[in-house]
Amino acid sequence: MPPEYDLHSPMPAQARAPAPPAAPTPRWAGAPTRRVAAAGTVFACRELGPRGGVPLVLLNHWGAGLDDIDPRLAAGLARTRHVVAIDYRGIGASGGSAPLTVAAMAQDLIALLGALGHDRVDLFGFSLGGFVAQDVALGAPGLVRKLILAGTGPAGGRGIERVGAASWPLMLKGLLTLRDPRTYLFFPPTAAGRQAARAFLDSVGRRLAATPRAFLRQRRAIEAWGRQAPQALEDLRLPVLIVNGDDDRMVPTKLSHELARRIAGARLVIYPGAGHGSLFQYHDDVVARAAAFLADSPEAQAHTHSTLVSITP
Repeated sequence: MPPEYDLHSPMPAQARAPAPPAAPTPRWAGAPTRRVAAAGTVFACRELGPRGGVPLVLLNHWGAGLDDIDPRLAAGLARTRHVVAIDYRGIGASGGSAPLTVAAMAQDLIALLGALGHDRVDLFGFSLGGFVAQDVALGAPGLVRKLILAGTGPAGGRGIERVGAASWPLMLKGLLTLRDPRTYLFFPPTAAGRQAARAFLDSVGRRLAATPRAFLRQRRAIEAWGRQAPQALEDLRLPVLIVNGDDDRMVPTKLSHELARRIAGARLVIYPGAGHGSLFQYHDDVVARAAAFLADSPEAQAHTHSTLVSITP
């Protein structure tokens, strides 16, 4: 494991992310899908892993549903955690129309967690899911114990308002090359990136859950997040782990650094040779680090400085 660098000190310190305890790996694809009424509609959700303790809620990216969650991540995390995932309103098997704001998605999640009987959760948000996770943590601080933010950025983050302009050329490239657009959206144009893309798509399949209308509505919500006023991230008083690749072309990597600067005590992990989908490219390491982070005591986390970890591929 490479060194861990404390941003507040020039002195490096060795760091190692403990591997999760050995346990049988649950099957994400075989987990039953439930339908739960909340906030005036019916949501699809899926749960996996041992019951008891604080559940870990996975919040997905633009256009994605339950079957678009990488089972290598979900099942890996579910070895030690009770994992919960949902389809946002208007996506996949959930009813209603996709909201036009992140705030509405956050309110849906708060209502759904209440309907599921969860009054304390950890959140793991990727991309759009990271926006939702931040909004929930700020709006319902008593609900969220710990936060993992991957490939995401703060409200008002420069570049988020241009997600459509940044994404459409890569989507068109996918159509022209007969490849899933996530090959170009999530992974770098390198041999390692192409290999990671193939492994990811073999794992999740090649069809997103969103209809074209829902996909466009979520794009409007993402771009509105990029245009809105910054939120008071300095008010967050909980442990936060931030993960991204060093070349995220959808939500610029600099925004992960901004999150780490603005959230007291946040841990920042930047993976080399990776993009927006770094959590898929380095899924084993992300699972190990997430498991270690979630297992730490809140007291220990409160005294952790922001750190930047460089991982050798």
